[in-house]
Amino acid sequence: MTSAERDGAAAPPADPRTHPPADTDADDRALLAAHLAGDGDAFGRLVARHTDRLWAVALRTLCDREEAADALQDALLSAYRSAGSYRGEARVTTWLHRVVVNACLDRVRRKAVRPTVPLPASGEPDEPAARRDELAERETALDVEQALAALPAEQRAALVLVDLQGLPVEEAARVLDVPVGTVKSRCSRGRARLAVSLGHLRNRTGAPPVPPVSGTSERDGGEA
Repeated sequence: MTSAERDGAAAPPADPRTHPPADTDADDRALLAAHLAGDGDAFGRLVARHTDRLWAVALRTLCDREEAADALQDALLSAYRSAGSYRGEARVTTWLHRVVVNACLDRVRRKAVRPTVPLPASGEPDEPAARRDELAERETALDVEQALAALPAEQRAALVLVDLQGLPVEEAARVLDVPVGTVKSRCSRGRARLAVSLGHLRNRTGAPPVPPVSGTSERDGGEA
């Protein structure tokens, strides 16, 4: 028993985004190997371990639930069929993220997806304060979604991986198959655009802070 347990206080859990369990990738690799060996359930178990994060990446990259669902389905089918192409040079989750992001970007390029998100109707003058607060929070969330959707797809994908999913820049670069400097540049440009388009939120009560603008520039070797 640890001293924290004796004192009745449990240690805070590690953030799985930055401190993944040591055996997670080993388990993923074992499931992928089992799939390739003919285990009919192994791929499903592998996907189930990471579905939430893969769905979040697809949804944030495309900003449209139907498009994201289709892209994720396409990506997982592609991963299922091309599992033999995995060479083990990166984590299995990195490989899965790459397949999902590529499916999303392909869909953006093919269909020129530029979704619009309807704003909620304004509240009635006599609405309860709690209801008005709820609508204000929803409006803020929609503002953020619209601003994110307005970014170029490559910048949006980089921000989703780094700022929303918490991937290290180096791993995001492996997912996107671009240099680290390119990821930094895309994030910097994306944050700068968000800071402009969401600047009005600074004066809104309870609004989340506008994403900071990184000091990264084109000199890092990146591109828009």
